[in-house]
Amino acid sequence: MKYISTRGQSPAQSFEQVLLTGLAPDGGLYVPETLPHYSREEIAKWAGLGYAELALKIISPFVDGAIPEAKLKELIDKSYANFSHKAVAPLRMLGANEWVMELYCGPTLAFKDFALQLLGHLLDYVLTRNNQKVVILGATSGDTGSAALEGCRHCENVDIFILHPYQRVSEVQRRQMTTVPGDNVHNIAVRGNFDDCQRIVKAAFGDQSFLPEGRQLVAVNSINWARIMAQIVYYFYASLQLGGPHREVSFSVPTGNFGDIYAGYLARQMGLPVRQLIIATNSNDILHRFMSRNEYSQSALKHTLSPSMDIMVSSNFERYLFDLFGRDGKALAQFMTASGDANHSIDPVRWQDAKQVFASAAVSDEVTCEVIRQVYEETGFLIDPHTAVGVKAARECNADHAVPMITLATAHPVKFADAVTRAGLETPALPEHMRDLFEREERYAVLDNALSAVTGYVQSHL
Repeated sequence: MKYISTRGQSPAQSFEQVLLTGLAPDGGLYVPETLPHYSREEIAKWAGLGYAELALKIISPFVDGAIPEAKLKELIDKSYANFSHKAVAPLRMLGANEWVMELYCGPTLAFKDFALQLLGHLLDYVLTRNNQKVVILGATSGDTGSAALEGCRHCENVDIFILHPYQRVSEVQRRQMTTVPGDNVHNIAVRGNFDDCQRIVKAAFGDQSFLPEGRQLVAVNSINWARIMAQIVYYFYASLQLGGPHREVSFSVPTGNFGDIYAGYLARQMGLPVRQLIIATNSNDILHRFMSRNEYSQSALKHTLSPSMDIMVSSNFERYLFDLFGRDGKALAQFMTASGDANHSIDPVRWQDAKQVFASAAVSDEVTCEVIRQVYEETGFLIDPHTAVGVKAARECNADHAVPMITLATAHPVKFADAVTRAGLETPALPEHMRDLFEREERYAVLDNALSAVTGYVQSHL
């Protein structure tokens, strides 16, 4: 399988090449040249498989022999062996045909573990085989950072630098990153927001001349194709648990950077019978504005109780737009260049095509707290603010209550004490492996919101 750039001006690459690359040289994102497609009969044969077994079935075509299948199986098994629930991604019923999928059973209590545990093992294998050293540079709005550090800190051939927006992540999220030990681990707090962090990372990937000879940057953000690939699995897993593929299911996905719901879109394209894909956002609502009124223009970023979605530049949306534009890289590049303009929109026919695939809703902090409280009163189940946004969007946008609606529960509520207490509830205790989190020593640098400040820091710590 080959991978091509969404901007259409870079040569096709192999899986190993895109694993070790961030943006394509033309500034685009890599996507598969073709997708595998499965009939309902083929998907039905996967019923009863454990999570890791199913992951091997779905991931193998994308790796396409770049890693021997026996070794790939070993890496996948390792990736999910330390999740706290035997099901890895368990489903919990909230009401009639209303479910949440608990995607926070990994070591850092967030859905990012599903991709980043695997990414760490893939990188370790490929870099060791190639006797190659790399620098990981990533930006996080809260959860990617700790999951990336946990997944990659044991890689002997990696130095990892994670940027987070200064004072704009929760305390638990920050401490999960800044207390990770290791000489190859570096945390940077940027005086800005997540979009600023993401902009710096993209600029660094565009000009890597600040790195020592022989080194290159590797992405852990969801611009890395391997992240998206790993997330496709739990859509198939959820469907198979609820009678799929002979029964349709719907998904509500809390999303800021569009990576998680893009994985659901790919699952649908691969043959999974999905009735609805609902984009759930907070008041940073560029995706909802696009879906509801064909307005794709940036506005001022707001700090909310669901900080992992405090994003206005949704990187992975470009991957979907590439399909929407008929895979015309030149037309897409022109559209993305103008995305900062006021009232930016696309052709109405294309917009209607998008609305056939996605519904959307934006949820305020006040309503988020109401949903946290309501779900707890109804079920005794405590959800985090991102999941609450997803539940509210699911209830608002559900087009067919006869179809199971699954909200992806993206993080453990213990990570977002402010939202839980504002909902009038008690914050749960940290799990056993994190019980001493607030006693661990923190290590991080606070830097100006400037590319030169970050590249200078990286340069001086290699």
